[in-house]
Amino acid sequence: MAGRTEPTEILRSKIRIRNPLLRNLLSEFLGTLLLLFVGTSIVAQFILSHEKLNTWIQINVGWGFAIAFCVYATAKTSGGHLNPAISLVMVTFGRLSIAHFFLYSIVQILGALLGSGLMYTLYYDAIHSINITQREQIMLFCSYPPDHLSWTGAFVDQAIGTGFLAFFVCVVIDKRNKIPDVVHPLFFGFILMMIGMAAGFNLGYPINPARDLGPRILASILVSKEAFGAMNGLYWIAPAVAPLFGAVFAAWFYHIGFGAHLPEIEGERRDLIAKEESALPLKQFEQ
Repeated sequence: MAGRTEPTEILRSKIRIRNPLLRNLLSEFLGTLLLLFVGTSIVAQFILSHEKLNTWIQINVGWGFAIAFCVYATAKTSGGHLNPAISLVMVTFGRLSIAHFFLYSIVQILGALLGSGLMYTLYYDAIHSINITQREQIMLFCSYPPDHLSWTGAFVDQAIGTGFLAFFVCVVIDKRNKIPDVVHPLFFGFILMMIGMAAGFNLGYPINPARDLGPRILASILVSKEAFGAMNGLYWIAPAVAPLFGAVFAAWFYHIGFGAHLPEIEGERRDLIAKEESALPLKQFEQ
């Protein structure tokens, strides 16, 4: 029928959030919730089936696609960080204020907690029927250190793993590398798969403070306080803090070692600046 407005456009006109900060916080919250719902469900299927339904490679691929599609869902609003370590990198790049970094981190952690809660709801019957250890129940939600790993080793593991993530994210988003925006989320998924295959042996590569801390809080409530008890109660600090250091160091290492030396094509500088500014989702709000 001519002139008919689609129901989705009617809904958009009524509920669209016009405040950039609120819109972006909602995006980060829901994006991280979806990421952890899918991601922890992949892990749950692996553990609950005693590694019969999922294998380690399927965990890597599954998490890769989870990050890709969740970033696709959020990229045009908040930028699709879904990770306090990436948000902190954006602070150092001047693309996010410190105040907004803390707000992003809070909603990311809360989204991760609730996302793992949805996994628990989905697999509630299986979790309470299938014989798995308390340690495995905790690992449904968050990482848990193996016996061979020291606290220092865990901290280094998380710093390096998140460093890989931040370094290659910078490679992808650097406009002078001319990687089309439309494939960025897919490439982020590939990066995560690569990290899982290279650096997943020790801890399973949480490499995201929100991904580990939010579900850990829920695990301490639903399973056992032992979720915070490993390594005399100190282990949880490694996946919660080390990614912040690793991400910032690796992001700037990219620009010092590579990005700053990329040739600038004559006549493209103004376009590059415009594209960089268009990637700042809170720029208009902060002015």
